[in-house]
Amino acid sequence: MTLCGLFGALLAVCAWICIPISDIGITLQTFGIFLALLLLGGKGGTLSILIYLLLGALGLPVFSGFRSGFGALLGVSGGFLWGFLATGLLYWALERFGKLPALIIGLLGCYGCGCAWFYGYTGGGMELILLRCVVPFLIPDVLKLWLAYSLARRLKQVINIPSRT
Repeated sequence: MTLCGLFGALLAVCAWICIPISDIGITLQTFGIFLALLLLGGKGGTLSILIYLLLGALGLPVFSGFRSGFGALLGVSGGFLWGFLATGLLYWALERFGKLPALIIGLLGCYGCGCAWFYGYTGGGMELILLRCVVPFLIPDVLKLWLAYSLARRLKQVINIPSRT
């Protein structure tokens, strides 16, 4: 439980590191999510994501731009926040088939939630949604996935984190 809480806090720190490019900025949140899932497993990692979302919903400024509350969860980038939970749930369901494929499918789930939410929020066409919600994030997210995967492998060699699925 302590590790889940610590990773929930790590997600907040990762959210505060942001490059604003439009309504949806590039943050390190997906890096934190990948790392939590890889080190804590699907169940623990998803719990840490849920803790993070609950902290934000309760009013702590843990989302990007130091935002919080239901306004952030229901705003233009809210679909990505819910998509983080989808990432965790998909990883949890699929990790037995391989960690890397589960992370990739989880990330696609996050993109799907973010795009669907953005569509509902703006009513934009598919081209606009892909150009605003997916294309700018592909390379940074692949880099964050690779970095989290590499770091998790090294961390597991030097620290003892109980593996729970």
